[in-house]
Amino acid sequence: MIKKTLYFGNPAYLSLKDKQLVIKLPEVEKSEYFSSSLKEVHSVTKPIEDIGVLVLDHQQITITQGVLEALLENNVAVITCDKRSLPVGLMLPLYGHSTQNERFREQIDASVPLRKQLWQQTIQTKIANQAVVLEQCTVDIYPCMRIWSTEVRSGDTENMEARAAAFYWKHLFKQICSDFKREREGEAPNHLLNYGYAILRAVVARALVCAGLLPTLGIHHHNRYNAYCLADDLMEPYRPYVDLLVYDMVLKQGANIPLNKEIKAELLAIPTMDVCIGGKKSPLMVAAGLTASSLRKCFSGVQRKILYPLL
Repeated sequence: MIKKTLYFGNPAYLSLKDKQLVIKLPEVEKSEYFSSSLKEVHSVTKPIEDIGVLVLDHQQITITQGVLEALLENNVAVITCDKRSLPVGLMLPLYGHSTQNERFREQIDASVPLRKQLWQQTIQTKIANQAVVLEQCTVDIYPCMRIWSTEVRSGDTENMEARAAAFYWKHLFKQICSDFKREREGEAPNHLLNYGYAILRAVVARALVCAGLLPTLGIHHHNRYNAYCLADDLMEPYRPYVDLLVYDMVLKQGANIPLNKEIKAELLAIPTMDVCIGGKKSPLMVAAGLTASSLRKCFSGVQRKILYPLL
């Protein structure tokens, strides 16, 4: 079953009753103009087990400890946003699998050559997917991207990822905004990419926890201040899916799209996007689970390749 993404952008009171998320709107609860029966109608419930990602995007949201406990017990990724409505926090459960200790140990004991090979596969797939995005969006063929994807060596020692990224971002939006630069604090549509990547990161991090892996210990990323290095590693081949979605949005509405509720709704649909993985069509959230599971098998020695989606 595909888990749902719930977004809260208005004042709300979230509580728990009979394993259900109870959603109440404060302005209705406090108003003297609504009858008790009408207030009951405005109390909505959602099964906790159906939720995959929960986004809290308002300063006046109240959430009980019981809700947080239930969400984490069901491997829900909880995203909190700042006053600019940008994701700033991600909460995940401490454990997500019955044999987690064993899987942690296999992950920690993974050899350096294995990690380098896994990173090589990751970057090869990322560049290949970027090549397809460029061809679809610009209607041009870029043989260099295809070549670079095949020339990635173990550990990407020649940094093909950076070379491909520089070329990719120079050409992707050139027909819409010729001077675009991919920077976290850069001009539009960087804000759309940032928001989309934050949702993607939460989905991948959740998949890793469900697979019994430690999101902090990456196969390549190792920033001491980053609690989700492995999620940042595994999401690389998925990023082009977000890029393609943002490109379509910009093509229709221009680069300076405000990050309003309608736009957020489109980006919050990322977990349900169709991707092709293992020769089959699958929602992105399900595909992320398959990717995380395949990585776990690589750590345990069962297989040597990570399963990634291909555009």
